[in-house]
Amino acid sequence: MTQTSGNEPSTSPVPARGSPTDGPTLLQRVILPRPADPMSVRTLYVDERSGARLAPVEPPADEKTRPITLTVSGTGGRRLKVTSRTTAVVPEQTEVSFGAYFNGFAAGYWRAWSTLTDIALRLDLEGAGRVDVYRTKADGSQIYVGGEVVDGRREVEMALDLRPFEDGGWFWFDLTTSDSELTLHGGGWHAPHPAPGRAAVTVGMPTFNRPADCVATLTAIGEDPVVLDAVTAVILPDQGTQKVRDQAGYAHAAAVLGDRLRIVDQPNLGGSGGYARVMYEVLHGADGNGIDCEQILYMDDDILLEPDSVLRAVAFSRFSREPMLVGGQMLSLQARSQLSTMGEVVDRNQFMWRPAPRTQAHHDLAEQTLRQTPWLHRRVDVDYNAWWMCLIPRVVAEDLGLPLPLFIKWDDAEYGLRARSRGYRTATVPGIAIWHMSFIEKDDSSDWQAYFHYRNRLVAAALHGPEDPKAILRETFKRTLRHLMLMEYSAVALQIKAFTDFLAGPEALFPKLPTVLGEIRAERAEYDDGRPLNSATEVPLAELDALGAQLFPEPPVGRAKAAVGLARGVLRNLRTPDPGLRERPQRNVPWANAQWFVLSGLDSATVSTPDGRGVTFRRRDPAMFKQMVSDSFRLHREVAAQWTSLRARYRAALPALTSRDGWKHLFE
Repeated sequence: MTQTSGNEPSTSPVPARGSPTDGPTLLQRVILPRPADPMSVRTLYVDERSGARLAPVEPPADEKTRPITLTVSGTGGRRLKVTSRTTAVVPEQTEVSFGAYFNGFAAGYWRAWSTLTDIALRLDLEGAGRVDVYRTKADGSQIYVGGEVVDGRREVEMALDLRPFEDGGWFWFDLTTSDSELTLHGGGWHAPHPAPGRAAVTVGMPTFNRPADCVATLTAIGEDPVVLDAVTAVILPDQGTQKVRDQAGYAHAAAVLGDRLRIVDQPNLGGSGGYARVMYEVLHGADGNGIDCEQILYMDDDILLEPDSVLRAVAFSRFSREPMLVGGQMLSLQARSQLSTMGEVVDRNQFMWRPAPRTQAHHDLAEQTLRQTPWLHRRVDVDYNAWWMCLIPRVVAEDLGLPLPLFIKWDDAEYGLRARSRGYRTATVPGIAIWHMSFIEKDDSSDWQAYFHYRNRLVAAALHGPEDPKAILRETFKRTLRHLMLMEYSAVALQIKAFTDFLAGPEALFPKLPTVLGEIRAERAEYDDGRPLNSATEVPLAELDALGAQLFPEPPVGRAKAAVGLARGVLRNLRTPDPGLRERPQRNVPWANAQWFVLSGLDSATVSTPDGRGVTFRRRDPAMFKQMVSDSFRLHREVAAQWTSLRARYRAALPALTSRDGWKHLFE
């Protein structure tokens, strides 16, 4: 194990304090899209659609409380001339709204979690035009707040009341011109007084063979002087064979970060081992002194960073009423205008994570902007935030300890639940976000990660879940049957291993951490569905004609039909398959059609992978079906019978599993 850091001092200038875009009162800068951003991405920063009817400068008194209908038609093209990340020009005869994801102000979240009761919008403007401010209620209805005319250069400051936002709602502003252009030299949303504490954040980003992505993130942190000024350290546990320090561009990124950057080489201990190393270095370090910081900001290695999100998360933490976790939302890296998730909760009965109620996954803000989407205005409360981006105050980390040694899956959810049990809440805040690979191109519940889904869910449930595991075990056994109907025998084998290892108790977690990945990869490779092929052309072609190959049965509708279909599927899986279909697939099944009611009626099939890069050749095996049903049922009964004692063992072991000494033997 080695540790390296950049050797040159930072070359980035420290910006002057007191400008509209900086200072101890800054909550959120006005930021603009990059020059190469397509129109769909620009919609995250500005709404350039035409046809929005704005209120007059001084509307009648009753008009200020009357919802205003905004009629939006057409995109209008690039109406705003962006000159930098914080400056822009509004041409003459143009109207641009900053009521967009990154520049609207999610007032409902600040109202709920911060000490603030009012804020101020400050804009440095030059030219001729006007600025108008709007707010919304939790149902998305829009209300005009006020406006001012600009002539010449001046700093516009408008005091705004946070009290009407108990259930949600946003602020935003619009800029409008007539016969002259209007230049925005900078702007931001500010608190009326300086923030408590310090902006001193350590960014932690574990990585496994993502050197290019890591260098891009390091560069993004270093190229923004205001962001860099808030960062005390960047810790990068490098667990891969493709080292970040060998990537093109690393030397320059490291030179800018200077002695802030610490790269720690260690074996692959998964995400939990990487994030634990970050917290270990912050709180303790090899010398026992740790790192001087107030906030720990976790990030994934496969993200695209909006640097201002770092500042916003730190500001939200500093102004929070009590110490709390501050989560960033996930935008899709494949379709960058899509908001993948608004926030997540854990169903305490089945003990499974899910999107927060009344939210929509993969919402495209280019198709329906913030101003057009009522459900985005209701405040959404969460149980935890995934560690693609999550800020943990140092005082919380000192109280809760390190992540569990789970390798991957459930480490972030468990930490959020652990925090909640000790009185620390989590907020997933709109406008604080990164772009991350969407999950639409993978199904990690049935690949090698299935083991971690099952084992770690049980571990987290033992620590924070129900006294009676009946609902959990009923759901996981249904998954057993589903996997078997899909001929996903490797997934069931990994489920059986996961249950077995959970029953071994908390004492097995640390010893398993360095070796478990190799074990499950070897286990999975013993099954057809665990050995992907490059193409269906590597096996004999199915004999279905072109019409038949593209027709698939409809899903059974209703419980009765589903039960009948399941019974037929079970009976078929008990019958001997056609020997002639062992070497030749009965049919080729696209991933979208790989449903239990399709595959349970087949003796063999090639099934494409979720990312479309390959196929698996699956063959029905009655003997394996019977054995796996029996083994899974037996283990489910054992977990149910031992649940009370298992809960007690895991809860008693939690302090040791999350302590410095627990991790020290792996790190040092």
